[in-house]
Amino acid sequence: MVESDDELAALAMAADVDDSLDPDAVPISFSNPAMEGLLPDWYMPAPSAAVRGWRRVVVGGFGVALVAVNCAGLCVTYGFPEIAW
Repeated sequence: MVESDDELAALAMAADVDDSLDPDAVPISFSNPAMEGLLPDWYMPAPSAAVRGWRRVVVGGFGVALVAVNCAGLCVTYGFPEIAW
C-alpha cells in the first residue's frame, strides 16, 4: 500500500507508459459503491436539505427582487441599479 503522496508520485513517474492494463482491471467507479451515479460524491456531494422557515422567505424575496429589477429594465451587475442601455 502506498503511504504518502511522494511515494505515489515516484510510482507514477516510474510506470511504463506503454504498459497495458490487466484483463481483470475494473474502472474505479465500479469498485467503489460510494461512486454511484453520474458524478462521484467527492466531486459533487448530494444537496443538503431544502430551505425551511424564515430562510425560505429571505431566499424567495431575494429571487423575486432580482426578477423585478430585471423586468423593470434595470441592471444590477455591479450592485447599484442602473438603466441597462
